[in-house]
Amino acid sequence: MNGTPVLVDVSRLPTTVFGPRSHMWWGTLGFMVIEGTTLFACLASYFYLRLNFPTWPPEHTLRPALFWPTLHVGLMLLSVVPVALADRAAHRAALGPMRRWFVVASVFAVAFLFLRWQDFLALNVRWDANAYGSIAWATTGLHGTILLLQAIETVVFTGFLFSDSFEEKHFADASDSAFYWYFFVGSWIPLYVMLYLSPRIH
Repeated sequence: MNGTPVLVDVSRLPTTVFGPRSHMWWGTLGFMVIEGTTLFACLASYFYLRLNFPTWPPEHTLRPALFWPTLHVGLMLLSVVPVALADRAAHRAALGPMRRWFVVASVFAVAFLFLRWQDFLALNVRWDANAYGSIAWATTGLHGTILLLQAIETVVFTGFLFSDSFEEKHFADASDSAFYWYFFVGSWIPLYVMLYLSPRIH
């Protein structure tokens, strides 16, 4: 009020924060909300279209195969283990273990791109065959863009972990990457059930 500057001692504040205390965490959460809304719109559209057909998939359309999509979803769930260990290492500021687990995560991320193509083939329908094919391909493809972005981010960040440019503040970035990983795995589970299991339920 009298123009005297207020001095605040911030020397004891942490230089690296995780979770909601981090601005990047909120940015990642916002990104997840946007993408989650898009995927939910696909899910709602899928079941809306299903109401307009006497059979689902429509007549003369094969039901989706299960082997590759089931393998894919199983490996996705398995991948949460090394990512969670990398996340834990980041919170401990343990660079060595975090490097190792991010290398494992990179292998998973690249493998998921191959498996996503198998997911497309397992739909057993062309994208332009009918409304069922269009929404099935659109949903699989939209989630596939998440896989592609995560694969690029994971591989690039893993390389960055082995560079001289890595700083303490980047441990929080590793944790945010793990946070997003949990999202893309968790969001695929209901979509897998919708796309590959629900057509077998009459």
